[in-house]
Amino acid sequence: MRWPAVRLPKLRSGLLRDLMPKGLYWRTLLIILAPAALLQTIVTMVFLDDHWQATSKRMSQAVAADITLIIQLYEANPTSENFAALTRLARAPLRLEIALEPGGALEKTRCATAGATIDRYLTTALAEDLGRAVWYDSTCPGLQVEVRAPVRGAEQGGILSVKAFRDRVQARSGPLFVLWILGATVLLAVVSIVFIRNQVRPIETLADAMARFGRGEDAGLFKARGAREVRQATLAFFDMRARIRRHIDQRSQILAGVSHDLRTPVTRLKLQFALMAPSPDIEAAKRDLSEMEATLDEYLAFARGALAEDPIQIDLGALAHAVAADAARSGATITVDSGGDLIAPARPGAVRRALTNLVDNAASHGERVSIQVQRAFGVIQIIVDDDGPGIPEDLYEDAFRPFSRLDETRTRNTKGVGLGLAIARDVARSHGGDVALAKSPIGGLRATLRLPVAMDPLKTEEKM
Repeated sequence: MRWPAVRLPKLRSGLLRDLMPKGLYWRTLLIILAPAALLQTIVTMVFLDDHWQATSKRMSQAVAADITLIIQLYEANPTSENFAALTRLARAPLRLEIALEPGGALEKTRCATAGATIDRYLTTALAEDLGRAVWYDSTCPGLQVEVRAPVRGAEQGGILSVKAFRDRVQARSGPLFVLWILGATVLLAVVSIVFIRNQVRPIETLADAMARFGRGEDAGLFKARGAREVRQATLAFFDMRARIRRHIDQRSQILAGVSHDLRTPVTRLKLQFALMAPSPDIEAAKRDLSEMEATLDEYLAFARGALAEDPIQIDLGALAHAVAADAARSGATITVDSGGDLIAPARPGAVRRALTNLVDNAASHGERVSIQVQRAFGVIQIIVDDDGPGIPEDLYEDAFRPFSRLDETRTRNTKGVGLGLAIARDVARSHGGDVALAKSPIGGLRATLRLPVAMDPLKTEEKM
């Protein structure tokens, strides 16, 4: 016989991941507290079900046996003298208070509509022992509970009211155990929060320093704290930062030195060409020399702009207007749209050069240039659109390679040497941002320069 297949509902694979906290602090706290809370909950449930209720059941049955014995002794000799003797016996050593109500009603008004679930242990035991209906109330405040049962007697009959202390009927260790469990849970949570916070803070400090260094800011030295692995990571970051700075300084010095040393022969060659008789070969050599000089100028400008400045808070909207005004002097039609809070930490000279390269590149390949400066998702975007011929999507990354001209797709720019987009992306990434290319809504190329606001470096990196 073949059983039909049962289809189980499939859970979305990313559901648990979406519900989990994103930060290391909360994840670590959850890893510690969740198993502890689950274990204590299971222990509490097992204790209440097995120990507390079982103990309360036995205590209730013992009280029910005492009450049954008193009723049976009275019904065997229903006289006033016997009831008085039973009253003394109930008071000590049984710790019960009994009263006879001739002609009284079995039930009274309760203080609450429903009692505890363990009340049934006493009422069930009394009903089984006596074989008659009983009334029980444990809802009223105070140290005693009341049991009422009908009694039969030749001299006096009616309702026997028995008051017993709660500690004889119900085990008091249950609520106390629950309070201890809750107290231990709260204490564990407080200790875990303090401990985990002290362990996570050095990681947050290291992450913030790395994010700031990635944007080109100098976070300075700070004391390595936390666990051994975190201190090792911090010291490794210090060594890495020192090596990168030495590498950048060496590159800057090499670029500046080579460019400076080449200026003398370039100037000498320009003077020699100027003294020579004009000819097509001389003019071609002059053009090659001009391109070489432009390349040297860009090398020197990049070395000075990216490395000789400290980041400050600048208004990128005002910077975009200033760059557009400079580019408009060459005859380009440029519009700028900006508004809102556009303040971000940046190196003014480096960002100005990067934006100038993007705007000049757009102006040299199109007739209309549009600049939009806007803030979104923790970054400030400077979008430069042109209506030129554009670039195929498969060549976007090639355009960022140094000395890439892409002459097949765009009009040759005689003033450039193919470093504009490369320098712009290098500057953006040194600030923790980037430059991306896309198709422009006005027909040409769109270049988007993104710079982080840096209010929260970790969130900024996630958004980017």
